[in-house]
Amino acid sequence: MEAVRQLAASGDPEAFQALLRLSGTVGESLGISARNVAAASSWTAVAGAAGTSRQAAWSRWKA
Repeated sequence: MEAVRQLAASGDPEAFQALLRLSGTVGESLGISARNVAAASSWTAVAGAAGTSRQAAWSRWKA
């Protein structure tokens, strides 16, 4: 977490690019994790963890 904060505080364009790559990786990982939780439990469990409705969780992370 501290490394991310340091990248954000930097004025270096390479730090910004690193954060963009990290954002993409985290987004993809969230989808994978959501589908794994849904397979192991339910989309209701995904929704509860995300603080959203089951329909919203399924819509966002189903594919």
